[in-house]
Amino acid sequence: MLPIHTILHPTDFSGFSLEAFRLACSLARDHGARLIAMHVVVPPVATFVEGVLVPQPESDTSQLWPQLQQLQDEAPDVVMELRILEGEPAAEILGVVFDTNCDLVVMGTHGRTGLGRLLMGSVAEQVVRKALCPVLTVKSPLRTVAVSREPATLTARQYAESAS
Repeated sequence: MLPIHTILHPTDFSGFSLEAFRLACSLARDHGARLIAMHVVVPPVATFVEGVLVPQPESDTSQLWPQLQQLQDEAPDVVMELRILEGEPAAEILGVVFDTNCDLVVMGTHGRTGLGRLLMGSVAEQVVRKALCPVLTVKSPLRTVAVSREPATLTARQYAESAS
């Protein structure tokens, strides 16, 4: 069995990320692993106006910390570390994978195809291709689990059974 000590969960706070978070919590609980939940802020782009470079405004992360804290509150029995980084999402995720010697990445994917994927790229795809550890992507929500405010209480086995 693959030893899992550290799980990374990059989140964009979408529904797909929430499903991935639920699975990451289940796996962390089952393996007694540490879970790192992180969000990457894409820095604003500097612009030129009439030949003058307009400085980039500062990124405001004050509203993101409560969202990350809410994730931690949903899984009080999981050892969790929270991080907010600024930069290009795939590069920052891969940097954390390397720096923390991550054993597994569990992340949501929007499942874009065609022009949307071509224009926007796929952070999940870049992470899958370049990560030094296994990457588990979650695309669809649970189908048979009742709506509850206790999303992080499923075991990995229950999660797998509910998705089939």
